[in-house]
Amino acid sequence: MTTENSLFILQQENNNVWLAQQTAGDAAFTDYGVQPSVLQSEAEVGQAMLQELYATAAEKSGDINIALLGGRGAQELHRLLGELAKTSEQDALLARLNVFTQDALAPMGMNNGLSFVRDFERILGEAFFKKIKSFTPMQTDLDDLEAGLIAYLNKLESLGGLDIFFIGHGPEQNQASHLAYIKPFSGAQASHVAGLIPISSSILEHHISKFKAGGTVVSESDEAECRSAQYILTLGPAAILQAKKVVQSVVDADSAPAKVQTYAKVLNSKLSDDKQQALQQLNENPGLWIRLHPNTKSFVLPNLNV
Repeated sequence: MTTENSLFILQQENNNVWLAQQTAGDAAFTDYGVQPSVLQSEAEVGQAMLQELYATAAEKSGDINIALLGGRGAQELHRLLGELAKTSEQDALLARLNVFTQDALAPMGMNNGLSFVRDFERILGEAFFKKIKSFTPMQTDLDDLEAGLIAYLNKLESLGGLDIFFIGHGPEQNQASHLAYIKPFSGAQASHVAGLIPISSSILEHHISKFKAGGTVVSESDEAECRSAQYILTLGPAAILQAKKVVQSVVDADSAPAKVQTYAKVLNSKLSDDKQQALQQLNENPGLWIRLHPNTKSFVLPNLNV
């Protein structure tokens, strides 16, 4: 079915709701591989991510649309941006930023300490949000989550899509992985720009543990509300593939050791030349979607052993 007053078509795959672009054509399945850049510290990774933002700012005029990465992966970048926002050094750049979140657990109050929005506010700071052009989170406290997600996507579409998709890498069973929160066997297709998928206990545990590892103080009530979440709102493969640039960071293999194997699998698993077999690989291991983007940077630490 077509969603009312939107640019998207609603599709369902095994209880997963995906929003596909009405005008989407067949995506080219070219495997560009992954070329990791091994840096020595999280501080260096954060600086490298900031340099990618500076490069985009120099390459284009006007607004810059970015999707923030939650959890540990971009905390150093966010600290750097927060410090810059306290000065006037990059005010012109900050004023060009349209900032989007890329995933969320729902239903959950927007003030919950385990929401990405609260974590972004904690690290980026008040000055950052005052100086940027706009901030658009995924709404997690609405009665109609689909309508909220459609409104979010319509805004992103109206601004021309993402210039930078800051992205991570999450471990899954059987050495699979997720990007944003595109889960294995969720039926994500190249035309799916975002989705609403049922939550799993493993995702909840991963979400809570990475927030605690990142320094978030979690109250009992916030954790209880988080554990009662039923859905994941997430950007989909189309948002990744259509972004002008994808910047990946993987810095927490010490606290999430499964990433050593799951990142290695993405690094070493070439996609089949047969499109149907490639789609099966991507459904089993959504971390592989990053191999289809021609302009990807993947910043990692030595603890990934690559």
